[in-house]
Amino acid sequence: MAQTLYLLFALGLAQSPTLKESERAMERAVRFFRTQVAAHGGYLWRYSADLTKREGEGKADPDTVWVQPPGTPAIGMVYLRAYERTRLPYLLDAARDAGECLVRGQLSSGGWAAEIRFDPAERRRWAYRVDESGPNRRNVSSLDDDMTQSAIRFLVRLDRALAGKDRRIREAADCAVEALIGAQHPNGAWPQGFTGRNRDSGRPVRSASFPATWSRLYTGKQYWDQYTLNDNVMGTVISTLLEVAEVRGDRRCLDAARRGGDFLIRAQLPEPQPGWAQQYNADMEPTWARKFEPPAITGGESQQVMRTLIRLAERTGEARFLEPIPRALAYYRKLLLPGGRLARFYEIGTDRPLYFNRRYELTYDDSDMPTHYAFKVTSGLDAIEAAYKRVAAKLNAGNGTSAAASSRESPPDSDAVRQAIAALDDRGAWVEDGRLRYHGDADDTTRIIDCETFIRNLDILSRYIADRRRKGP
Repeated sequence: MAQTLYLLFALGLAQSPTLKESERAMERAVRFFRTQVAAHGGYLWRYSADLTKREGEGKADPDTVWVQPPGTPAIGMVYLRAYERTRLPYLLDAARDAGECLVRGQLSSGGWAAEIRFDPAERRRWAYRVDESGPNRRNVSSLDDDMTQSAIRFLVRLDRALAGKDRRIREAADCAVEALIGAQHPNGAWPQGFTGRNRDSGRPVRSASFPATWSRLYTGKQYWDQYTLNDNVMGTVISTLLEVAEVRGDRRCLDAARRGGDFLIRAQLPEPQPGWAQQYNADMEPTWARKFEPPAITGGESQQVMRTLIRLAERTGEARFLEPIPRALAYYRKLLLPGGRLARFYEIGTDRPLYFNRRYELTYDDSDMPTHYAFKVTSGLDAIEAAYKRVAAKLNAGNGTSAAASSRESPPDSDAVRQAIAALDDRGAWVEDGRLRYHGDADDTTRIIDCETFIRNLDILSRYIADRRRKGP
């Protein structure tokens, strides 16, 4: 069947899928993922086609699920968005399963770690909020890689879809939002991870400055409690707070997002290097994180900072969030590498691109870099400048604030829908060529099930179904 459909696509003879075909395909895909792929209602990143091997950011057993996208919150969110578009009850049931999984994986500190353990012996190592407390249990809620943030966005929207009637879901969402607000430092920053409140930490509120000296050798110091821009921590936290403020009308979240923007303004380093660092110490100086993340001007996270400030200005109507951007854009344009990319790191005081070799020695030479980390990044400066000008013009014209985008979505291309339907196997699985990244070079897996593919295809199908329903038979 799939080969026949692909031949029809190539000949241009395939008609647009009917509403019934699309609905049937979506139900098959969700049933397989929910009943065969899920463990305890949660998900990982990739699986072998026969489901005997599984992994998130590492090999995983059947009693472990992942929080970091594209794990459990991301799968739950695509179920929920599909439900919001189509109102098919089984989608809400699937989203609720994922939500209950996150309830059982929420830490006492209010957020989530990268993974959730369900094996009883393993669970005793973690301070899960729904379990009995015990000494020396892991309780660091992570803001790295959109972990806690993605769980909050999903649970808050799930709670709204359930009209607040699921007490466990609502309590978990409430607890997480309170913890996120409480984890903000007095200067508006968030750390990479938290175990409790930082609002009363007593740390001074200062603007960023350059250290008098800095070591070119990795210091090996704990870094998870530093002020963190790395991996867009501040951007995803602020976006999450803005979404919660919109969904719940919670003014405290909007105020916390504003304070986060104030930190980003203060975190801009002084002339002649008006950029941002990946992380700052309590004195607001760039500092080491991991052994390949030195004190430096960053060409990567800085672009996310500018996008976040533009989003805040548009959402709040406050032009002050735009003030750092023109000089940052001019500065980063001067740093562009041949070919138009930016280095991830530029040296304090010289603007020379910094790299690491495979021995993790800091160098100016890019010929022997490790491959696990992007030491050069794509430049989005043109798009950032266009967005800045659009929002600045809007604010200058007095057009006020902007809430969420319109709920009307553009339908997907019908070819993408046909291909998603044709690619389903007899089980209702999307299987593709690929390897498992964390099972070693000797692993012979060549066909996998990828959560990113599931998310993309389910989104395509649900948008198409919603559009066909609007247009009628």
